[in-house]
Amino acid sequence: STEGPPLDADIELWHGPDNTPCKMRVYVENGEVRPFRAVIETPRGPNTVAIRNIGQLEFPFAAKVNAAMVVQPSAECLASSQTIQGGALRTYPFESPVDSVQILLKTDGRPLN
Repeated sequence: STEGPPLDADIELWHGPDNTPCKMRVYVENGEVRPFRAVIETPRGPNTVAIRNIGQLEFPFAAKVNAAMVVQPSAECLASSQTIQGGALRTYPFESPVDSVQILLKTDGRPLN
């Protein structure tokens, strides 16, 4: 989260010493109003999460990684997931009063690009 300025970050999950990292780019216009939260599954062995602030020097942000108190995706989210083929786009519209959304991205073990 930030105290108002944009949040611009690269997040990487490193699976063990020899694997390519799973990368996520995050940009939020106002990190105080819309803080970013994510649950990232970490299967198999040792893992490392790297967070890089790629914003300007004037835009610091606060970050925390908590491995003990992880919130699981809701049963509704798990039950209603749909397959999106490579190169395809699927949109999910929602009404303006919605405060937050839950997003689940999962593969059958292949890389998530």
